[in-house]
Amino acid sequence: LLILTGPNTGGKTVALKTLGLAALFARCALPFPCKEGSSVPLYDGVAVDVGDEQEIRQSLSTFSSHLVRIRDGLARAGAKTLVLLDELGGGTDPDEGAALGEALLEELLERGAPSLVSTHLGRLKEFAFRNSRAENACAEFDAETLEPKYSVCIGTPGESTALAVAARLGLPKDLVERAALRLERQDVGRAPVKLHLL
Repeated sequence: LLILTGPNTGGKTVALKTLGLAALFARCALPFPCKEGSSVPLYDGVAVDVGDEQEIRQSLSTFSSHLVRIRDGLARAGAKTLVLLDELGGGTDPDEGAALGEALLEELLERGAPSLVSTHLGRLKEFAFRNSRAENACAEFDAETLEPKYSVCIGTPGESTALAVAARLGLPKDLVERAALRLERQDVGRAPVKLHLL
């Protein structure tokens, strides 16, 4: 179980899709562009929840659409099924999303399902520290250009850097500074947030 974190636009979803494609290409005996010496396990299938499929006619919100896909994937999840989940715990109350996400990660570990999960939730990053069969990873990101480096660093969690991204994308400077002050007050004992504002 690999828990992938890092900024929005940081390449997390690209990493999930690339892994899924590699698994499917291997399953179909098709060549895949990768470094010499790379290997891809032969999975029976890939269960995926990536993207947003709101559906008013089916009464599915963003969060509900994720849950439906997760439910369907979980029905197939096992040791021979690759599970790819994007933005786990998002789209709802962060505490409830984290609680549901932790329970799901525990279930995937119990089933022995090889999984790559992206998230912004700190509690899910902590999950990897508490579980020997889980590992943190971060999508490397250039904070100056706001571009992904398309590289994954295994063994360390990433930061969401939402305020820095907001500043670089042109949200009003005073608004971002106000948000940074609120973040500092909530995280007593944590180092102040340093922003490079335009």
